[in-house]
Amino acid sequence: MYARKSLGAYRNKLSMTAVSELEEDALEAATGVQAPLKRDLVAGLEKGLAVIEAFDQERPRLTISQVAERTGLTRAAARRYLLTLMHLGFVSQDRKMFALTPKVLSLAQSYLHSARLPRIVEPELSKLAMMLKEASAACVLDGLDVVVVSAASAGRLPIPGLQPGKRVPAHCTSIGRVLLASLPTEQIDNWLAQNVFVPHTSHTITQPERLRIEIARARAQGYAFTDQEFTLGLRTIAVPLLNHRGDVVAALNLCVPAARMSVEEMIDQCLPPLLQTQAHLKVLL
Repeated sequence: MYARKSLGAYRNKLSMTAVSELEEDALEAATGVQAPLKRDLVAGLEKGLAVIEAFDQERPRLTISQVAERTGLTRAAARRYLLTLMHLGFVSQDRKMFALTPKVLSLAQSYLHSARLPRIVEPELSKLAMMLKEASAACVLDGLDVVVVSAASAGRLPIPGLQPGKRVPAHCTSIGRVLLASLPTEQIDNWLAQNVFVPHTSHTITQPERLRIEIARARAQGYAFTDQEFTLGLRTIAVPLLNHRGDVVAALNLCVPAARMSVEEMIDQCLPPLLQTQAHLKVLL
């Protein structure tokens, strides 16, 4: 009897494994990306990174309970992850409060030093910023946001959100819209349907249908422009960065205070240098 039950349980396990693998095969067929098997993923690493990501500008110091709430971990698990990160030097403790240490920057530095994109783009960004005396950045798309991988300010005061590693919303930035414009239409539809868009100023477009129009406009024109949608007093213009095969790998923008240039002046004076930099980088990427 026991042998029969064991055999039945084993068959059920095999059946569940087969179903799981069929689901992963379907995901791979739908997206064109090979899905990893669950048994190949390290849940502990995923949770540890989630603890690090729980800290941000609004919440630089957190208690164990707050980390547990923000990550979905139990309080006991959150405590163990925090103590492990403390042991490794990534987290510090002051009584009940925990905070990230500067050692976390080494994770970003590993990317900046090893990735090809920032190393190639940075010199061109500096040339562009110095030529126009305006701030410029290169970004990549990551979910709802774009992430800055390189930035240059031409000696002017740095613009908030233009430091490497900074995340800014894609829906209300020119650089986000040109990156969205490079996606397949079905993927754009899903992105618009599945997300809620927050207004950052009175100029921010948050309606999915209007965003769809702006993304389509960016695709047709080859560039995107936003007027004070993310930051009051700031206008931005962006173009996609393509590699030598024509694939969009990032985007490049210029940020100009609204008091310094009108919309027409920005398009006339900033778009040609952006397109020139785009053409130059296409050979290098």
